[in-house]
Amino acid sequence: MNSLKEIFRIGKGPSSSHTMGPAHAAEIFAHRNLNAKAFEVTLYGSLAATGKGHLTDVAITEVLSEIAPVEILWQPGTVLPYHTNGMRYKAFNAEKQVEDEWVVYSVGGGALSEGKGKADLFYTEPVYELSTLRDIQNWCEDNGRGFWEYVDECEGAEIWEYLHEVWTIMCEAVESGLENDGVLPGPLKLSRKASNYYIKHRAIKPVYNHVV
Repeated sequence: MNSLKEIFRIGKGPSSSHTMGPAHAAEIFAHRNLNAKAFEVTLYGSLAATGKGHLTDVAITEVLSEIAPVEILWQPGTVLPYHTNGMRYKAFNAEKQVEDEWVVYSVGGGALSEGKGKADLFYTEPVYELSTLRDIQNWCEDNGRGFWEYVDECEGAEIWEYLHEVWTIMCEAVESGLENDGVLPGPLKLSRKASNYYIKHRAIKPVYNHVV
């Protein structure tokens, strides 16, 4: 089983697969093409079909445009072999020649993959020897220890600082949702609802049913 850092990722929303993953891919591609004169990014399948609503193009452009102009191409009818969330990044030189090209997939939860198995840039070795909750529970019972102690043994003490950061950001996101109203960013113009739901909830008096 992989590290909890692979499960609890920090990044921009609104979608881990359609926003966070593409933004991370753009950061990697930008870092290896700091002298590019132009970028072209083709989105395939699901990313192209719903990407505008999830600000996929915005997330990518915000990163790459700091180096050079960016063109986003949409191919919703084309699905690359490995995954429905495919992306093809291209970097061009001053003569408009392709200097670098990279196909990568946003496979969910903010994770990326090149579809190459253990040869993949994003492949990581499992951190946890045990892979099911039943096995972990048995280990805890056999050793007289708690779940958190198994995590500490496998991940190391630094995991708690990371999870504290995750928790802090989660709380800030909830507070932001409750304190703001109006329209969400993006072309869909969706209304913010969290604050209204919270106000309505606070206004409802609890009703208790007593069973005799």
